[in-house]
Amino acid sequence: MDSIKPVVIGVAGGSGSGKTSVTRSICKRFADKSILVIEQDYYYKDQSDIPLEERLNTNYDHPLAFDNDLLIEHVNSLLQHKAIEKPVYDYKLHTRSDKVIEVEPKEVIILEGILILEDPRLLDLMDIKVYVDTDADIRIIRRLLRDIKERGRTIDSVIEQYTNVVRPMHLQFIEPTKRYADIIIPEGGKNHVAIDLMATKIQTILDRKTNK
Repeated sequence: MDSIKPVVIGVAGGSGSGKTSVTRSICKRFADKSILVIEQDYYYKDQSDIPLEERLNTNYDHPLAFDNDLLIEHVNSLLQHKAIEKPVYDYKLHTRSDKVIEVEPKEVIILEGILILEDPRLLDLMDIKVYVDTDADIRIIRRLLRDIKERGRTIDSVIEQYTNVVRPMHLQFIEPTKRYADIIIPEGGKNHVAIDLMATKIQTILDRKTNK
């Protein structure tokens, strides 16, 4: 089993597009396999050397916010069947936490994040590249409900951030990565036909690797 290279799937899309529901659907279909999810959000850069006042202005929707060097290093380690220590990000302090999460290599690795298809080095590691494409009005409603319910934000602050940062970053950096996707899934996890097609493709790749 150790000689078989894991299958790597990239799942990208704008904030509130349904990436997580797609990822969960894949995990559910491959419950009999060993599968893990690496969220790009865990790999925001360490900002402990920057004053807290400056950290508050971090643009988390910009490619430069991510430590892709570490993410790529970790994916390569997992591909070589080596365990990694996944970082944890502290959103209250706007920097990386001292905690880490021990992650063991699995048969299927899902890389999920808004800009997971933006870095060519990450693209080269993926067997399947997915872009979850959902209308902007649906995405902003989902983000609004999530941020108010889970993060204690006000309606005004969510809308201001969306207008000034999230939307322009989406148009400039996230949506253009759609061109690199092998599969574009409209409406996220509710698109059962697209999920079924993707599951079939993943199984084909797994079978091919196993039979080599």
